[in-house]
Amino acid sequence: MSDDLREFLARARGSAATAKVIRLDDLARDQREGDNQPWGLSALRGRLVELSARGASGTLTTAASLVLDAQNEGEPVAWIVPWCIEGGGMPGTFYPPDAADSGIDLSALVVVRAPSVIAAGRAAERLLRSGAFGLIVIDFGSSNLEASNTRISDAMLGRLVSLAQGNDAAIVCLTEKSQDSGSLGSLVSLRAEALRARAGNDFEVTVRAVKDKRRGPGWSRAIKARGPSGL
Repeated sequence: MSDDLREFLARARGSAATAKVIRLDDLARDQREGDNQPWGLSALRGRLVELSARGASGTLTTAASLVLDAQNEGEPVAWIVPWCIEGGGMPGTFYPPDAADSGIDLSALVVVRAPSVIAAGRAAERLLRSGAFGLIVIDFGSSNLEASNTRISDAMLGRLVSLAQGNDAAIVCLTEKSQDSGSLGSLVSLRAEALRARAGNDFEVTVRAVKDKRRGPGWSRAIKARGPSGL
């Protein structure tokens, strides 16, 4: 293990003591109420999750809350973005200033720009094999994941699930699609949509299960959240 990697992991695992939860404190605290909660890092460990929506989407806010949750538990996190999109679509929408404004410790977050959708999946595999990460976010944005040259194979999804289970980690894939669109694959354990609505000066994010192999679909969580500065 290189000195740089040792330094990063020490910093990431120490972020629980120094995390500054500014914008998403209510959301992160709500997620850590207990193991009986259907949403939150503890509920997603060992699972392949797809978080998607169209329109007034709250996917980034919800994903950021999971990053906060992980950092507050001293878990290293990686955010993977396929930067060159084949088959149309835009790259993921991770924006570091907004993440920092939400309380995320950027110095304890690995951001990977992958050259393709397939490369993003391979990067997630490599990171999970290290055993160092508690949460991997793959931000597919509006990538066309149905095209033959961009589709994540069932074999790759199977490897990701096995690695997540073996390392007690959560994999959260962010996609932009309607509720009636197909999921990434049959190995997705939980598919949820996150919709945002303004509530006074803040926002309310509703996370609703479209598919849940453990609890069954249909449950929802309405959570108060603060948007980044300027919204």
